[in-house]
Amino acid sequence: MDPPMSAHQRHQPGGYGGGGMGSSHLFDDTSADQHGPMPGPGQQYAGVDFLQAPVTNMAFQYGTNMASQGKEYVEKNLDRFVSVSKLKYYFAVDTGYVVKKLGLLLFPFTHKNWAVQYNKSEPVAPRYEINAPDLYIPVMAFVTYVLVAGLVLGTQNRFTPEQLGITASSALIWLVVEIMAILFSMYVCNVQAEVKTLDLLAFCGYKYFGMILSSLAGLLFNSTGYYTVFIYMSITDAFFLIRTLRLIIMPETESDSIARTSKRRIYLLLFIAALQPFFMYFLTNHLRPSTTTVES
Repeated sequence: MDPPMSAHQRHQPGGYGGGGMGSSHLFDDTSADQHGPMPGPGQQYAGVDFLQAPVTNMAFQYGTNMASQGKEYVEKNLDRFVSVSKLKYYFAVDTGYVVKKLGLLLFPFTHKNWAVQYNKSEPVAPRYEINAPDLYIPVMAFVTYVLVAGLVLGTQNRFTPEQLGITASSALIWLVVEIMAILFSMYVCNVQAEVKTLDLLAFCGYKYFGMILSSLAGLLFNSTGYYTVFIYMSITDAFFLIRTLRLIIMPETESDSIARTSKRRIYLLLFIAALQPFFMYFLTNHLRPSTTTVES
């Protein structure tokens, strides 16, 4: 019989497998099972070793279970809240569109044409028009944000199912509050713009992509990485919204009534853009790495 390993013997972490993108179904579980030996007491999570932590694995499993339950709920109750035929337009995407759209969110400064193309009186589907709003990326980014939050909380030894549930519900509630604040501001400013509520939901949901990158940067590079990526993604997201919504809120027209309300439209546009960094920081600040190391 082999003698038991002492605490001074070197621990060799097990490998982990990455899952490929084999399906584009909404809310499909694409996480890969991760197995590894139990880390010893006081072992530091460095590099990829944190993927072997039992708390981190539990965070991923709980997060994917939440996503699966959310998928079932949406499928059963979607017809009660919104027309499925209208909703299909926002999910008419393909892999090429997703890649180009994420690239646009990362580097919007070189993009020139921001107008959405129309086919007769209907806007072109997102898969054919990169400027069209979609809900696929915001929904998947929201789910991924919750999973990343569970991962970060697990590596910080702060993960609990209740905490992950609070993170998900808070993000959803504040998204609704943000949409309502924008609609109320449009009403107060007496701005008549052809912007749909689902369009606003899509535009405001793109910030989850920046929140994911900021949280992962903080996980890998501590506070410096978090703030660097957060500041950059806040600028790009605000720039993206200003250039996109400007054509909707401030259409190019010679109408005198539009000209008289141009200042209010500018203020409204800046208000919407300023909301994004605020909510991005508010929803990721609790995931930011602490400057002090907590001894276990």
